[in-house]
Amino acid sequence: QVHLVESGGGSVQPGGSLRLSCVVSGDLGSRGCLGWFRQTPGKEREWVANILKSTGSPHYRDAVKGRFTVSQDAAKNTLFLQMNGLKPEDTAMYYCAAGRGFCPDKNDYDSWGQGTQVTVSS
Repeated sequence: QVHLVESGGGSVQPGGSLRLSCVVSGDLGSRGCLGWFRQTPGKEREWVANILKSTGSPHYRDAVKGRFTVSQDAAKNTLFLQMNGLKPEDTAMYYCAAGRGFCPDKNDYDSWGQGTQVTVSS
């Protein structure tokens, strides 16, 4: 069984930065996707970024390219999301997840953290 715990959320002003962390425990098995998703009330959970566990190759949704950086510390079993240049539209609950298949598809993830809230407001 895989267990994921996020931390690092908070409230920042537009233009600010936050670094989310996700500690992963348990056997990932063949799960090669480590991803970050976000969700606001009444909306679908959307993919933000992911990293391929095997290669460390990152991928981003267009709205966050150039502002967010996803990385992993394999030795510490930790996934990170560095968020710079935050905008009010980035406000959401952020979740980390592990899965296999097409990494931007939330339906290909079967292990999720509990989420950490990010609020961007002046």
